[in-house]
Amino acid sequence: MKFKNSKVVIVGAGNVGSTTAYSIINQGLCEEIVLIDVNKEKAYGEALDMQHAIHFMNRNITIHAGDYEECKDADIVIITASAPMPKDSNNRLEMLKPSIQIMKSIVSSVMVSGFSGIFIVVSNPVDIMTYLVWKFSGLPAKQVIGSGTALDTARLCCSLASMYDLDSKSVHTFILGEHGDSEMVAWSSSTIGGKSLTDVMSDNADRTKNETKETLLEQTKAAGWEIFSRKGNTCYGIAASTTAIVKSILFNENRILPVSVLVEGLYGIDRVYLSVPTILNSSGAKETVEIRLLPEEKEELIQSAKVLSSFYEELK
Repeated sequence: MKFKNSKVVIVGAGNVGSTTAYSIINQGLCEEIVLIDVNKEKAYGEALDMQHAIHFMNRNITIHAGDYEECKDADIVIITASAPMPKDSNNRLEMLKPSIQIMKSIVSSVMVSGFSGIFIVVSNPVDIMTYLVWKFSGLPAKQVIGSGTALDTARLCCSLASMYDLDSKSVHTFILGEHGDSEMVAWSSSTIGGKSLTDVMSDNADRTKNETKETLLEQTKAAGWEIFSRKGNTCYGIAASTTAIVKSILFNENRILPVSVLVEGLYGIDRVYLSVPTILNSSGAKETVEIRLLPEEKEELIQSAKVLSSFYEELK
């Protein structure tokens, strides 16, 4: 009897790609990881460094630098490569034009190999890049997923948990829409320990203090830039959130995460890639979960979709 080994290819061996590989190795999620980068020496060095680390871990995983031909039998291809961040800018959408050709080249090279697995797109602006990967690849939309607002949601959960001295996993909320300035929170369905977040905030005024839903959202939006301005990159959070997506797919978990998927008809939004709660399993994006939003929340989400769809004409 022959068993199929699970294989993940990561395109981009920079801080995010390498940290994602290390996170996957730490959790022992697959048998093989391949790093691909235009800087082949960098990819080789990162792979060799992690290969030595595997000696001290619980599972023997193979990791090496490789080429696109190795995507043929991969279960998942993660794309972290992107154009450099423009100087003096905190607008992800400004990265759009130089990133298009990079993404087209990557996807074309992957598909030539015969790849038929699942893409996970991390490159920013992630919603636009995920849409491009879907278009360039020709794969069914359920097999093209963006990391979306999974990390944004975790950041909000951490902020709320810190306010009330809780484990962040006891906070249940979703940030929806664009991974960027137009993202919004499904406040009406947010809970802590089964209690509505609105009630928690009002019943614990001594701990809530001057924080409001608006300030919490703004802090969440700014969190990435807070990190970037101090250390020059963000890698651990996005690597961990991407690893959670990988785990849900490879282990067929049917876990619900807010990731960027093609929304068709949900909330009156049609054929736009943005983040909504999505059931992830071995088929990819199995099903989206429709939250009953308040009218004003639904309008915020629709506006976020309009921000993203406004770039589609330019992409053509």
